[in-house]
Amino acid sequence: MTVPHNIYIHVPFCISKCNYCAFFSRACACPNWNKYESDIINEILYWAKLLGRVQVPTVFFGGGTPSLMPVQTFEKIMSVLNSAFCIQSDCEITLESNPGTIDYNKLVGFINAGVNRLSIGVQSLDDNKLKFLGRRHNVTDAMTLIGFAHKLNLRTSADFIYGLPGETTDTVIQLCKKINSIGLTHCSMYELTIEPNTPFGKMNLDMPSNDEMANMYNAIYETLNLTRYEVSNYSAPGNECRHNANVWDGQPYIGIGRGAAGRILIDEQWYEQRGAGMQFEKISNTDRATERVITGLRTKRGVYLDTDVQKILNMQYVHAHPELLNITNNERISATNRGMLVLDEVILNTVG
Repeated sequence: MTVPHNIYIHVPFCISKCNYCAFFSRACACPNWNKYESDIINEILYWAKLLGRVQVPTVFFGGGTPSLMPVQTFEKIMSVLNSAFCIQSDCEITLESNPGTIDYNKLVGFINAGVNRLSIGVQSLDDNKLKFLGRRHNVTDAMTLIGFAHKLNLRTSADFIYGLPGETTDTVIQLCKKINSIGLTHCSMYELTIEPNTPFGKMNLDMPSNDEMANMYNAIYETLNLTRYEVSNYSAPGNECRHNANVWDGQPYIGIGRGAAGRILIDEQWYEQRGAGMQFEKISNTDRATERVITGLRTKRGVYLDTDVQKILNMQYVHAHPELLNITNNERISATNRGMLVLDEVILNTVG
């Protein structure tokens, strides 16, 4: 028997690469959308043949810049998804977007085709910082798209990056106050990470110290009018990203498109899926439990303490550090606010 599977669909195209980006994406002014559509549909049909007409609680179009996709392409992909799988009536269907790539009419088209949640890559509310990051939009573009989404009563999230060279804790506090004034019900706050083989990775940037970054992180928690439910994600009650929450909690998911990965569960056997979507191999329960601890401890909900998870936990470390880890009703283990600050160290020591 096959359990419900969430679906992630990767759209690898961008107008240009940002200075910090290490994701699988490529700058392409005129993508071959017909070929992309055909490739995605072939993968969907492959998984439908393998898994059967499984229940699908969430679909997430990530990238890249999915909002570059023609609405007609999105419509065809959704049509095949609906015929191949059992898309639940309350299925969360998220589209990642960048300001300047989608106008009001196109957004209406996406909504009519099934989108009920929009994630917007705002990144900053300062035009100079947007230029530094290599973004093509300005603040006005971002606010316009947020306004469209709110007018259409669309569940909306926005991504922001903090910890840029020269930023201070006060800078981040002011950013949070601006975000509060926008009235978002969900946002992601990502610390700028310098990745190798990116433009930023080749620069000798003067980054804030680790202590300053920690102060910024705490300031976000204290200033935003939203609740942290994952190490970098904040929402009003009931507005959490269901797709990400399901994946972090260890639910199965299918990755579709080049650059996508997945975790498939068939007859209680886990499979690791990678590459172009049709490559997968068995993964042990121990390895899968380790993955679940790594993702689950990122969330305030924490990790469910089933038999597989309990086998790999260093309970001596857990019990010795109540300031870093909580155990709730002997059912779940989660990181405290202090534990979130040193999460990599906590995870390293928790998985025994």
